[in-house]
Amino acid sequence: MNNYEHTIILRQDISNSQQNTIIEKYTKLIEKNNGKIMQTQIWGLMNLSYIIKKNRKGHYIHFKIEGDGNLIKDLEKNEKIDKNILKYLTIKVKKHDLDTNYFAKKENYNEKEKSKR
Repeated sequence: MNNYEHTIILRQDISNSQQNTIIEKYTKLIEKNNGKIMQTQIWGLMNLSYIIKKNRKGHYIHFKIEGDGNLIKDLEKNEKIDKNILKYLTIKVKKHDLDTNYFAKKENYNEKEKSKR
């Protein structure tokens, strides 16, 4: 089994319920293909570097997945035809970092740093 980090960017005008439906859809797809989701992070609505399909912002969702190459092919094939997804990116990693959330609010990050001291 390989380790992957997979990020999708959803349209800016999508609702929270639609966002949860999309997360659930791709979670089921991953599990159907014998994959395992180690962690799901919702990074929130952020500005895009450039306009993509008339969108200036996008909702970022990040999955940390264990699976094989066929899983990623099937996942990306389904995302290619999904109208709610602007972009997606999959990266193969050696090991998952399940402790760090790089897009957490600064207050939460500062509290964690203080507790380490």
